[in-house]
Amino acid sequence: MKRAFFLTGRPGIGKTTVLLRIVEELKKRDLKIGGLISQEIRRDGTRVGFKIIDLDSGREGWLAHVRQPVGPKVGKYRVCMKDLESIGVDAILRALREADIVVIDEIGPMELFSKLFKKAVVEALNSGKMILGTIHYRIKTSFIAEIKEREDVAIIEVTRENREDLPEDITREILRLHKKRVEE
Repeated sequence: MKRAFFLTGRPGIGKTTVLLRIVEELKKRDLKIGGLISQEIRRDGTRVGFKIIDLDSGREGWLAHVRQPVGPKVGKYRVCMKDLESIGVDAILRALREADIVVIDEIGPMELFSKLFKKAVVEALNSGKMILGTIHYRIKTSFIAEIKEREDVAIIEVTRENREDLPEDITREILRLHKKRVEE
């Protein structure tokens, strides 16, 4: 039975937008949602970095920024390991304890520099909780391959053609599975 749903697709296709629409619908049905989302930050039309936001507490920090002085480099950005681990990892672990659905947006090259992040993702996948997330489109690592090969994981590609219907379709499936788990 699938219980982890990861959206994938090329950059800018709307993965996080679809995810947030699903989160909204699930919250309307009184499900407790926790975890983290990533948000692109632009200045004067140019992307300068990515914030991470804890869905439960609202805490924010930098995942990566063009002016981040230290940290692993991905393209023109440096990853802010401190914020990724103190906000992002903490959000996942708290969601495992307190939420019905754990959100992980995104599992990608920046996040994979953190051993603590990868450990939290594995803990979430092995927890039995429902998971909703996004996963990088092209990255090829053994960690990503292991996630994609799990029998309890569904990988759903977001396209221009399906992105309007996906929130409703995935919400319906998550609610169906959640109801079934509650009844067991």
